[in-house]
Amino acid sequence: SIKQLFSPENGVRLQEGQIVNHFPNHYELTRKDLMVKNLKRYRKELERVAAERNASSSGNSSHSDAGHRPLPAVDPIEVDFECIPNTFILPADFALLAEEFRRAPSSMWIMKPTSKSRGIGIFIVNRISQVRRWLAQRNNSNSAKDAYVCSKYIADPLLIGGKKFDLRIYVLVLSYRPLKVYVYRKGFARFCTFNYTNEAGELDNELVHLTNVAIQKQSGSYSHTHGWKWSLQNLLAYIEGTRGMEASEALMEAIGWIILHSLKACQNVMIHDKHCFECYGYDIMIDSQLKPWLIEVNASPSLTVTTSSDGFLKTKLISDVLELAIPDKFLESARVGMEGRRRSAAAEAPADEVVGDFELLYDESAEVEAERAERLKKEAEAARRKGGKGGTMGGRLGR
Repeated sequence: SIKQLFSPENGVRLQEGQIVNHFPNHYELTRKDLMVKNLKRYRKELERVAAERNASSSGNSSHSDAGHRPLPAVDPIEVDFECIPNTFILPADFALLAEEFRRAPSSMWIMKPTSKSRGIGIFIVNRISQVRRWLAQRNNSNSAKDAYVCSKYIADPLLIGGKKFDLRIYVLVLSYRPLKVYVYRKGFARFCTFNYTNEAGELDNELVHLTNVAIQKQSGSYSHTHGWKWSLQNLLAYIEGTRGMEASEALMEAIGWIILHSLKACQNVMIHDKHCFECYGYDIMIDSQLKPWLIEVNASPSLTVTTSSDGFLKTKLISDVLELAIPDKFLESARVGMEGRRRSAAAEAPADEVVGDFELLYDESAEVEAERAERLKKEAEAARRKGGKGGTMGGRLGR
C-alpha cells in the first residue's frame, strides 16, 4: 500500500516531481498518546527557557517572532499553554490517575483508545474502581491491547440550546522546517442531539457526551438536512451576539495559539520531507468561560459529505489545499522534467496571506533566514577578530 511504501522504516524516498499528502511520522501529532507526550515535553522546554531567560542578566531582551500571522508578535513563552485537559496514558500512568481520584473522588474522566476514531471505544468514568475493572478486563482479553488516554472531562462545556458541541478546524502544514501553516476559515461545529447533563446516570449515553457524527447519526433526532452542524461563521456570530466581538476574536486567537503550540511541540521529532504536506482536522472543545481545549488532531479528517453545505465546504477545502500544496510552477516543472530542481512544493507555494479560504497562521521562513544571517554575521566577526591577531586572511575578511 501507499502507507507502507512511504513509511519511514523501509527507506523508500520520494523523487523530484512526487508529492504525498502525509508526513512520514505524522502520528507524533495525530496519535493521542504521542500528542500528549510531545506537548508535555514541549511545555517543559518552554518553562526551562523562560527560567533561563529570567535568570540571565539579559532577560529584558525582546523576542522577535515576525512569523505569527494573524497572531500578535509575542513570545510563545508568554502565552497560556494550558491547551489540553490533564491527561494520563494507561496502563502506564495508572498510579498517577489513582492519585488524582484520591484528590477528587467523583471527578469525571474520559477514556479513549490512542489509535481509533469516530468515537469507537470511548467511555466516561467517575470512579477509580471503573478504571481498575477496565484494566482487569483488558489484561484478561485475548484481543489486541490498545493503549488508552484518560483525560479530565470538560464538565462545563459551552452549551447552545442546551447541547454540547465541538469544533472541527482544518489546518494545512506545508513544511515543518521551516514551519509554514495555514488555517481554514470555514470550519464547523458538531452538536449532540440530546441535551447535556453530567448526571452519573447519563455517563453512558453517547448521544449526550460524544459529538462524533458517526455516533449522532444513530439518534432518532438526527437530521440529514443540517446534520446537527453549524458553520464556524455562524458560531462566531452567536458568540459575538451573546458575549461580544472581543470575546469572539479572543477565542479565535486562542485557538490559533493552540494550533501553533501543538505543531511546535512535534516539530523537532517530525520527519521533514520536502515532498510532503498534510491537512489536519483539529477537534476543539470550548468551555463555559470560552476557553478552547485541544481534544485531538486527525491525520485523515473525514471528507464524507453528510449535508449539501458539507459538500460545498469539503469540495472547496480540497481545491484550496491543492492550490497551496501543488502550485502551478511545480506542475509545469513536473511536466518538463525535474533535472536540477531542488526546491520543495512548500517553498514554491504562494506567499499570500490568504489563498482561497486558507489564511496564513505562521510562517517561520523569515525568522529562520534572519537567524541564519545573524549566525553568519557572528561567524564573520569571530573570524575577523581571530585573523586580526596576526593572520593575513583576517585582513581580507575585514575589507
